[in-house]
Amino acid sequence: MHKIGFLGCGNMARAIIGGILAKGIVAPGEIIASARTQATIDAAHERFGIDVTLDNAEACKASVVFLAVKPQMYESVIAEAAPHFSSETVLVSIAPGKTLAWLSDASGLAKVVRLMPNTPAAVGEGMTSVVIGKGCSAEDADLVLEIVDSFGKSERIPEHLMDAASAAAGCSPAYVYMMIEAMADAAVLEGMPRAQAYRFAAQAVVGAGKMVLESGQHPGALKDAVCSPGGTTIEGVRTLEACGFRSSVTEALIATVDKARSL
Repeated sequence: MHKIGFLGCGNMARAIIGGILAKGIVAPGEIIASARTQATIDAAHERFGIDVTLDNAEACKASVVFLAVKPQMYESVIAEAAPHFSSETVLVSIAPGKTLAWLSDASGLAKVVRLMPNTPAAVGEGMTSVVIGKGCSAEDADLVLEIVDSFGKSERIPEHLMDAASAAAGCSPAYVYMMIEAMADAAVLEGMPRAQAYRFAAQAVVGAGKMVLESGQHPGALKDAVCSPGGTTIEGVRTLEACGFRSSVTEALIATVDKARSL
């Protein structure tokens, strides 16, 4: 029997599979993934050497099953899959909006887990929020956390914070990409080649993130340290404040929370 199964094999599933295999948690032959198209499963098999199938029922036989489809598809996919789960199946959701209670009721399973990973998992730098249901054993929890930590960092949180965590880490990479693009556009406007501009902007974001994580200083203090009196940086900060930069970011994340709660 396969140890880990995936219902769906899109970007997030592939990132997780890559992490699992890179850390040697299981062998490729212990993973099975299902998808709706032959092209998708063929690509997954060629890339990872895992077992693949067009039949969700086959993937449901694994010990741990990841629901890696869009939240709008959860109801129909779980209805199809539920008869093929065993009482010991650990069902792992990686989509926003669906609560542990909903997952348990829909699947008939006691062992349910909610994760909210993000796309940087594809390069081993994911940040994943984890909520483990009360029906899971300590061994189940250890396995799930081992899997999650294979593609980045994770933290267990209470379920009521899941939507907030989804906004702060799950959706926010898209907004950071927009900022990198805007930063690069400004450099291009001033004559820098675009590829070089992307490298400069992206590395600045990577470095700033590491400063926050490793220095122990408040982000505001780190910002102040860059702003020399009468200098260029404080002029840019003034412009961002005048344009509502902080409130725009906050409102964007609150909008993602509201959307997650509506799913």
